Amino acid sequence: MPVYNTPETFLREAIQSVLDQVYTNWELCIADDASTASHVKQILEEYQQQDSRIKVVFRTKNGHISVTSNSALELATGEFIGLLDHDDVLTPDALYEVVSLLNQNPVADMIYSDEDKLNEKGELTGHFFKPDWCPDSFLSRMYTCHFGVYRREIINQIGGFRTGYEGSQDYDLVLRFTEKTDKIFHIPKILYHWRIHSSSAAGGTEAKPYAYEAAKRALKDAIDRRGEPGIVKDVPIYLGHYQIRYKILDYKRVSIIIPTKDLGKILNRCLESIFTLSIYPDYEVIVIDNGSTESATQDILEKWQEKEPNRFRYYALDIPFNFSKINNYAVSKATGDYLLFLNNDTEVIHPDWIDAMVEQAQRPSIGAVGALLRYPDKIVQHAGVVVGIGHFAAHSHRMASETDPGYYGQIISISNYSAVTAACLMCRREIFTQVGGFDEQLAVAYNDVDFCLKIVEQGYRNIYLPHVVLYHYESKSRGYDTTPDKLQRFMQEVTITRQKWQRYVDHDPCYNPNLTLSASDYSLRQFSEVEISKIALDFDHNKLQDCSIDQPEIGIYYGISQICFKGWVLGQQEKITAVQIIGNYGQVIKEIPTNFPRADVHLLHPENLNSEFCGFCETIELRNLSEATELLFQAVLNNETYAKFAKVKLEINH
Repeated sequence: MPVYNTPETFLREAIQSVLDQVYTNWELCIADDASTASHVKQILEEYQQQDSRIKVVFRTKNGHISVTSNSALELATGEFIGLLDHDDVLTPDALYEVVSLLNQNPVADMIYSDEDKLNEKGELTGHFFKPDWCPDSFLSRMYTCHFGVYRREIINQIGGFRTGYEGSQDYDLVLRFTEKTDKIFHIPKILYHWRIHSSSAAGGTEAKPYAYEAAKRALKDAIDRRGEPGIVKDVPIYLGHYQIRYKILDYKRVSIIIPTKDLGKILNRCLESIFTLSIYPDYEVIVIDNGSTESATQDILEKWQEKEPNRFRYYALDIPFNFSKINNYAVSKATGDYLLFLNNDTEVIHPDWIDAMVEQAQRPSIGAVGALLRYPDKIVQHAGVVVGIGHFAAHSHRMASETDPGYYGQIISISNYSAVTAACLMCRREIFTQVGGFDEQLAVAYNDVDFCLKIVEQGYRNIYLPHVVLYHYESKSRGYDTTPDKLQRFMQEVTITRQKWQRYVDHDPCYNPNLTLSASDYSLRQFSEVEISKIALDFDHNKLQDCSIDQPEIGIYYGISQICFKGWVLGQQEKITAVQIIGNYGQVIKEIPTNFPRADVHLLHPENLNSEFCGFCETIELRNLSEATELLFQAVLNNETYAKFAKVKLEINH
């Protein structure tokens, strides 16, 4: 803990927060940077005499924070170093949580937690729930910040804090530290209260303006060390957020792939924007015509073939719509080293959009590269994809306003996501081949998310770029298909993706478990006590053969944010397409697939052809329920009829 002229109350509270730790095997290493305020030395000597675990060095010459932090490091004998500012506060369980993680993961070299702010009234505000380690997000802003714990051996190896980077000395430290290890762990719990006052960095961007220039120097050093040359720019208006524009080492060909069917004017607008604006020197556009019948569409295709004979080609593929199959076919016709999948209802805005995507796609660590898509009124349509929201995944910050920076700058910052939409997605051809392209089982839903997760499984990182902006003319009110056949297909694709990627549904590493899965606005989950008082089965035997609610069980549940509903339902004649969970006022809270495998039900009802795949499993967040709720479970049959079969009564106590 480096100290300099700290207000007495703040200094005492910082030291006391260490003394209050429930884990006791610690040492507090304090370096005073030649404070001129007389109370500082008095307080430090007082605490030093009070507890032998407190070590203090008094510097005779003021050297600023980097030198002073190194003086504190010289006192340290522990295996790990935790960084505490002289005016901030640790939660009593901070060290306990860190050591608990180390006991479970002894290979960990760096650990960071979530944090919040402590204002001048003593109130906790600004809760910051962070993602797990996302290296490219970190290159956009110093998000790991507090509470950070680091293996001392590596700190010594990299030479501790560097002078000349004051104000962003911790950012520079972690940039160098993470070049030595990838054993980086995140505790999704607030363990640190960052104090807000006039001279604190937490108080606003005006407090330490020099810090932002130091951060840019640290970032430039980092990309140079890593052999990825480029320039570091500020994100306009949002100080503390940075944008790295990498140098393109080789302008290899980009194949832009656009599936289409009819809607010639929409396609023409897309093509016009590409050919008129794009400045990238080597690209081709390949349109796959999936059964157009309108003559105007054929005219537009022929027009562009004539206008751009060297850069435009189109092929007919008259099959039932299958997004995956169409794009896989298009790749077989493409000649580019980079593949850029693009919807026909998009419109390019900026001339360097391809260049910006290639800058990232060329990097060996990067898999899929996505863009910021806006509706025509500039409302956000896509700013990355979060797995676990909705049926399987949903667009981050959908419906956010044009001026909304997102949760802690998520919209305006280059960020890692587990997935990005294929409405505008670039990757290297070699990666596409490595993961086997798009899964043709997934004709309509979530094929792009599945594709991205396959890329992540191969060790690559997917990335969202806020400076690549396109209009997406998709309707804001567009839902999923509701005809029985289409609904059944959609629910089947939901089941395939959920079963294949359940661990990402349970925990998307680019998201935080304290944030909601009921909306894409990064709002907080609600934790409460819930009493389940009744579970009753009651159904029409003419429509349904049998059913069960396996979970939850009757009882009281403490400190939960969601309820898992698991069970099965069998029709007499018709296949069950989905189950609707209906709230107090008749609103459908969730519609879920009913084709999860249930071998136990098949043994119970071998005579029913649908018994092997009749299960459902879904979690509902408490925020979607009334305090006193009686949920009605209703089966959706394949003949477009409905059959009620269960009621669950619960009460939420906040």
